[in-house]
Amino acid sequence: MSIEDKVMAVEKAFGALKALGRDPTRLEFDEVISPTEATLEGRRTILLGTNNYLGMTFDADCVAEAKAAIDRFGTGTTGSRIANGTYELHKSLERRVADFYGKKCAVVFSTGYAANLGAISALAQRGDYLLIDADSHASIYDACRLSDAEVIRFRHNNPDDLAKKLARLKGKPGDKLIVTEGIYSMLGDTAPLAEIAAVKREYGAYLMVDEAHSLGTLGEKGRGLCEQAGVEADCDYIVGTFSKSVGTVGGFCVSDHEGVEILRSISRPYMFTASLPPAVIAAARQSFDQIEANPQLREQLWRNARTFYDGLEALGFELGPEVSPVVAVKLSGKEVAVRFWNALIEAGVYTNIAIPPSTPGALSLLRSSISAAHSREQIATALDIFAQVGAEMELIPASKADRRRLAAAQGALRIVTGGGSPARPIDKQKAHTEAKTAAER
Repeated sequence: MSIEDKVMAVEKAFGALKALGRDPTRLEFDEVISPTEATLEGRRTILLGTNNYLGMTFDADCVAEAKAAIDRFGTGTTGSRIANGTYELHKSLERRVADFYGKKCAVVFSTGYAANLGAISALAQRGDYLLIDADSHASIYDACRLSDAEVIRFRHNNPDDLAKKLARLKGKPGDKLIVTEGIYSMLGDTAPLAEIAAVKREYGAYLMVDEAHSLGTLGEKGRGLCEQAGVEADCDYIVGTFSKSVGTVGGFCVSDHEGVEILRSISRPYMFTASLPPAVIAAARQSFDQIEANPQLREQLWRNARTFYDGLEALGFELGPEVSPVVAVKLSGKEVAVRFWNALIEAGVYTNIAIPPSTPGALSLLRSSISAAHSREQIATALDIFAQVGAEMELIPASKADRRRLAAAQGALRIVTGGGSPARPIDKQKAHTEAKTAAER
């Protein structure tokens, strides 16, 4: 079979899904108005699929720092970190990230994907063992392919299975590196990290945690699941991304092992990728200050997540296993998922669609990511739309959708009769201010 034949086979497989409406892989936004609203195909749309957990993309201080960095350093570095691509800004951000985590060293990469790819493939080498959760992100799997280490999968979030795998390696030479995640991106479930850390200690292994979705969302100071579970001292390497709570792009690896600095000399994604532009670096550094100084954003995020999760559950949708900023709706198949996704967009809500082979257990999902910047009105409106569309598609009992519509109508009546205030439309000028104050409403 030729290359062209292989490509067309994939195109044919996706063709049936594209025929149901939009191409899920090629959606284009006309304009992004705020962290929680955009125009899509000319319609104002609530954003429920951006991973913008703290609303940092429109933070005024981050935007100002980015603009100032462009004025001082230009738009890009045009070189890798080992050539001309390391500025004072890059080193400053690495110090900031290390300080944020209370670690000795931090290495910044150009993407979160590259951070996993570069750190894992460089740290685990021939003769070593990589023990990864079966539901690991694609970047972790790709890192395993790049590494010369032997790769062993353990059952998802199962410390007992991990212990069995490590017991079989007892006495064998080579380091054992366990790789897990804080919040898993598809279903929003968290790793049993205290138990995994105990297994790590018992067998003398190393532990790496990918905090991509848990940075800024978990822990008293926003440092993620390692902090929340009280096992930061057991986490030898923490990897994360700037493209979610931090609101920019990029990735990092932090550690108290000073040997992590060798990544600068042997990690191919670090060595052979252009470094992050000055504006991105400056905004990320400011964002860490904001995350540290504004714990109320995290509190509001979880209030919004609980409201949305409980609302969908009350409507009768099948959800992920726990309340999380990642709220997944399980559906019966690819076509149902695509139809539901298209109908929600038509009604004014954008969320992520996730279908096999990118999902665990061949699940078909609509995955929402909640933000601290979502107002109460936006969460309520999104739930109303899920109720309406879900009932029309017979995904949930019509009686439950009717009850929600009745409650919404009663709320509107209270507004008309003076018992409440109408939701104010968000315009371009006021969008950021409203997002910033959402945590206080």
